Amino acid sequence: MLGMGLTCSLLLSVLVPAERALVPRISGGWRVVARNPDLGPLAAPHQQPVDFGIWQAADGSWQLWSCIRNTKCAGNTRLFYRWQGESLLEPAWEPMGVAMEADPRFGETPGGLQAPYVLKAAEVYYMFYGDWENICLATSRDGKSFTRQLNAQGKTGMFSDGAGNNTRDPMVLAIGPEYYCYYSAHPNQQGAVYARTSRNLRHWSDSRRVAFGGSAGTGPCSAECPFVLYHPPSGCYCLFRTQRYGANAQTSVYRSTNPLDFGLNNDRQHFLCTLPVAAPEIIQHGGEYYLAALLPDLTGIQIARLEWAPRAGRGRAACCGKC
Repeated sequence: MLGMGLTCSLLLSVLVPAERALVPRISGGWRVVARNPDLGPLAAPHQQPVDFGIWQAADGSWQLWSCIRNTKCAGNTRLFYRWQGESLLEPAWEPMGVAMEADPRFGETPGGLQAPYVLKAAEVYYMFYGDWENICLATSRDGKSFTRQLNAQGKTGMFSDGAGNNTRDPMVLAIGPEYYCYYSAHPNQQGAVYARTSRNLRHWSDSRRVAFGGSAGTGPCSAECPFVLYHPPSGCYCLFRTQRYGANAQTSVYRSTNPLDFGLNNDRQHFLCTLPVAAPEIIQHGGEYYLAALLPDLTGIQIARLEWAPRAGRGRAACCGKC
């Protein structure tokens, strides 16, 4: 009987959080903060703003850097462009120009810059980004001008999950004394979310696969743009991972009490809902949650409020965005 009671207690510890889970829901209208920019000689008819990062600089202004793909930039056609806004919710932030291009001198793949993400720690801004094969680092004191950080070999790459696996889309979350870097890669053409940990934002642990498969799929694009946050009312970490861009955009949301386990083919315990957005970034500001995402036609970036609602019934939640 003691063994059965212990088993029941363990089952309840898993199931109770699922029953009380709150799901994210897009609330109110969208504000378009950035439109497809004029790249001058690098402009191309089919260029698209895609994966991006948003943060507040030291002077209080809001910064947005986006990967622009399908440009005339050599190689893989991608570069970073920058916008600036005076407040988070004002529309049409000011275009500030091309912010960064890949530099092969530092081991970066020509035209391979992807998905900038910025974290502020101890008055330093840390920008994590992909160069097509590695996760790289640049730093800044003002949150506007960033300097590449080189390793002992004179390269920007901090780590990779293997050549040809497109290690990309980093985001970093502080949990206690450690930092967790979540990112995407697709060994064997199977996309998954991976994580590494660090205490100094420069030296990272070995990789660990933390989300894979389930209803989000196992294709190379099934786990893109991972974003993780801790939601205190739910008592859970929430992982947003994108499967599709464009008019039929889809991001699947998973939850867990363990920031290193969002389910490997385990929707039953971890799946929350889907949102009709791509490449989401969650911003907490003024006691509110906001969600930034790509426009459905991939011509810019938009922001809306994000609310959390009780999960409807048992099992999977239906689409919790405003379709």
